[in-house]
Amino acid sequence: MTTPWRAAVIVLTVLGVLLAMNQVFFWNVGGLSLLTNSYLYLILAAFLPVVFIVNPLRKVPLAAKVGAGRDDDDAPVPHESPVRWYDVLLMVVAAAVCVYFAVNGTRIKNFGWEFMAPTTATVAAFVLWLVVLEALRRTGGTVVTVIALLFSLYPLVAENLPIGVLQGVTYDLPTLAQVHIMGAEGVLGLPIQTAATILVGFLVFGVALQHTGGADFFHNLSMSIFGRYRGGSAKVSVASSAAMGMMSGSAVSNVLTTGPMTIPAMKRSGFSPTYAGGIEATASSGGSITPPIMGTAAFLMVSFVGVPYTEILVAATIPAVLYFLGIYLQVDGYAARKGLKGVPVSMLPRTLATLVQGWPYVLALALLTGMLFLTGSEAQVPYWVILVLLVVAVLRPGQTFGLREFTDFLVDSGRTLGNIIGIIAGVGLIVGGLTATGVSLSLARELVSLVGDNVMLILIAGAVTCFVLGMGMTISAAYVFLAIVMVPAVIDLGVNPLAAHLFVIYWASVSYITPPVGLAAFAAAGLAKAPAMATSVAAMKLGAVKYIVPFGFALNPALVAQDSPGRILLAFALSFVGVYALASAIEGWTVGFDRRMPALFRVAAAVGGFLLFLPTPLTAVVGLALVAGSVLLTFLTVRTGPTDDDAPAARADAPATANA
Repeated sequence: MTTPWRAAVIVLTVLGVLLAMNQVFFWNVGGLSLLTNSYLYLILAAFLPVVFIVNPLRKVPLAAKVGAGRDDDDAPVPHESPVRWYDVLLMVVAAAVCVYFAVNGTRIKNFGWEFMAPTTATVAAFVLWLVVLEALRRTGGTVVTVIALLFSLYPLVAENLPIGVLQGVTYDLPTLAQVHIMGAEGVLGLPIQTAATILVGFLVFGVALQHTGGADFFHNLSMSIFGRYRGGSAKVSVASSAAMGMMSGSAVSNVLTTGPMTIPAMKRSGFSPTYAGGIEATASSGGSITPPIMGTAAFLMVSFVGVPYTEILVAATIPAVLYFLGIYLQVDGYAARKGLKGVPVSMLPRTLATLVQGWPYVLALALLTGMLFLTGSEAQVPYWVILVLLVVAVLRPGQTFGLREFTDFLVDSGRTLGNIIGIIAGVGLIVGGLTATGVSLSLARELVSLVGDNVMLILIAGAVTCFVLGMGMTISAAYVFLAIVMVPAVIDLGVNPLAAHLFVIYWASVSYITPPVGLAAFAAAGLAKAPAMATSVAAMKLGAVKYIVPFGFALNPALVAQDSPGRILLAFALSFVGVYALASAIEGWTVGFDRRMPALFRVAAAVGGFLLFLPTPLTAVVGLALVAGSVLLTFLTVRTGPTDDDAPAARADAPATANA
């Protein structure tokens, strides 16, 4: 990106972030208190032009396609294509139209322009409709743009559709444009409201954490803790990718960030290229479910569920722990089965020294989490933590964070915010089409009447729908669609609201590691120089828990901390054993007992592990019996255990027999 356009992105980013801070901190600079709709239009005026600067009109290179449009936080890879005249035209038009609506925010509210606007406003609404679709195409890809276009036009013919459940209120084209652009349920609906008030701060925090050295810190910390154990390089990949995902909530860009470091290290330590790529893809795809930052969809949950973000963090903790536990145990079983060693201790950083050196990042996460729980102000807290990070980075001896680093931080913040705002504004057209026709309210009732009271049936249907939508839409787009269409029906059948919404997020993200479209796995395969489909299959096996855990917490709300402490602990303990059983069955190795598990016992362990996620005493007893029986019989009947080569690399302060 050339210097003038870097400067443009910086100016727009600073204006947009200051505007957001003015709103969430109630500064009211100049005595001006913005109406919500005017504020949202100004946010669009700041960040939609950024979309047209950082994303070219023509097709981006293959490397960028891998990262673009598949995850809310996976911005297209930066490119060197010059900004063309048509990009400048779109920038100017986007800014001008949004400022026009912002200036007229009071008139829009007071005079009902949503349904009866003057000609100028109606023409401007058509223009912004098209601009938003183009911004969505550049940030989210063609598939989601076509879906948004169809749903935005759907109210034109809703009354005449032959399928009764899809019939709704019909609008003429001018009124529809007014509803989409000036109504409270279209482009300015809940998704953009959440993004403009909560998401801006968290996204900038994630960028600040990376630009001030957070990525290196978490990688070194993972190395110091896990590197010495067998398969240590892979365990480091799991931990560091989880930490990176926690910062960005991204799948593909997480692979592209940590993969160049972790995948070669895994290959050098004896992991096959296919398995190494699978580990990186699976661990990286956990970003959207890992507290405390998670992905865009988790912040949208705040508005859809109507609970504080801290409650979502607590609810997401146990499922995330189970997910990464499953990956870790499978990696350990694979390493034991293959006789892979850990990283030599002499090559590892010391844990205490790493923590001391990385105290700003520990402090930042502690401040973020603590202030969220103490103040409950998820809109304001990230800005305070960003300030701490930047001040420490500037003043800390030995750390270089000068003008160049600061401008890089601003450019990346603008790129991230522009791409997210572009996607979410486009998603608003989907919401607007469903809401304007009234179908969003009736469809849930129709689904309930169709499946009766069969919760499992609607969960399976929901999982399949999430997976299919996840192949062509971003996680946030798929989530918003299903939060309107399907989640109300799931809740009506007795599923806890938090569990129902998290279920959608989990299943919308599995397409990143699942054939035939697992783009996170395909990106990792490219880095590992391995077959793409085989890497995706390996990632799917490693991420098996992600397919099962959502059904567990949908049926047992204790797994999302929606029960008494005793029941939560019991559910976690049983699920812990269930994950252990599934990992042992998939890898064919009894982790901790170091025995190869025969096929029959693997089947028994897998069935038992699945049963332990179901919330009934009978399934718990049967599941425990199957798991205990398969592990015990394997230990008694299989005599081949680990060799000396299975132990981790020795170190002075740890026994060489450790196998964690």
